[in-house]
Amino acid sequence: MKGLFFDNNIPNSDLTRRKITRDKDLRSFYFRDTTAIIHSYPFRRLKHKTQVFFSPHNDHICTRIEHVMHVASIAATICRALDLDADLAWAIGLGHDLGHTPFGHVGETILSNMMVNNGGFKHEIYSLRVVDYLANYGKGLNLTYAVRDGILNHCGEKFEQSIVPDFEIKDLGTITSREYYPATWEGVVVRMSDKVAYMGRDLEDALQLKIVEKDELPPDIPRILGNSNSEIINSMVNDLISTSLETGKIGFSDEIFGAMLELKNFNYERIYKNPLLSSYHGYFERILHTLHDYLDKLFLRAGDDQQIYKSENNFLAARFGDFYRKMKPFYDDIDGGTDMVVFDYLAGMTDDYAISCVNEILVPRKFEYQFNEFLLSD
Repeated sequence: MKGLFFDNNIPNSDLTRRKITRDKDLRSFYFRDTTAIIHSYPFRRLKHKTQVFFSPHNDHICTRIEHVMHVASIAATICRALDLDADLAWAIGLGHDLGHTPFGHVGETILSNMMVNNGGFKHEIYSLRVVDYLANYGKGLNLTYAVRDGILNHCGEKFEQSIVPDFEIKDLGTITSREYYPATWEGVVVRMSDKVAYMGRDLEDALQLKIVEKDELPPDIPRILGNSNSEIINSMVNDLISTSLETGKIGFSDEIFGAMLELKNFNYERIYKNPLLSSYHGYFERILHTLHDYLDKLFLRAGDDQQIYKSENNFLAARFGDFYRKMKPFYDDIDGGTDMVVFDYLAGMTDDYAISCVNEILVPRKFEYQFNEFLLSD
């Protein structure tokens, strides 16, 4: 079927091209990208970033790192069934959300509103910035074109019934919107797998946390898709494979797609907009605004002077100063200025680190110790 429907129609040399050529080794081009992603700091931080439920202390609630692994495994399964490159899908899946902020999509909205003068914030576009530049302190991960293209154009919030690639080699660094599609079939599979991965899992987590009950679901959802996350994934994946083989497009049948839209609408109304979650949005806004104001003023005052950062007597200032010291060649020579330095640092934070930092700068540890010493000396 690959010869009939699913050729990428792009020379392999273009898809596997890197910014810096590397010698071949035992790994395939795309498996090598996978190893670069999983060993990177941005990937490690995903384990403490929100998927839907903020900073969860329940180990069974999905975090961002679990989500990307779910997407990668679903996409690789589909690609094997369609005789596509599972290694390419796996790499795109693992890397697609490296640009996510703390506090999930709420954090993304907050940062976007703060960055109006910088073009706003879109995590897909920012994920490319992470893999191209921010990871490895300005050097990036040197990924192949096909993986970078799939990461940039994975948009998981649009619900198309079927998609085909655009088969174009694009200047990825100039793309600033979500209107583009992946160049490869594998990138399209990841884009679809993103929705397959989060819809059932978000429902499963909401049921476990008693935010919704099973009997509240519209009857077509359990009837057509199933009663559990595993059944929902199984229904969607099998339907996508069979429908794609029939149509030559990566997509779903009318029945499954209709049930997916019903599940999407249910999740948005009953989970994502639930007052139990939205009541925290103001707190996250205050946290990110407080951190931005503090770091912005500190950076204007300190610049390159590491002693000023250290004299603040808190870990946030010292770590931010060290971040800028290591990233300075990138901002000077490639980014063309330091407008993004504070936003880059904020976007890379985990939920817990952001909360810890705001506590630290409002009531620094040294302040508490001084009072302890005063009491002891009395």
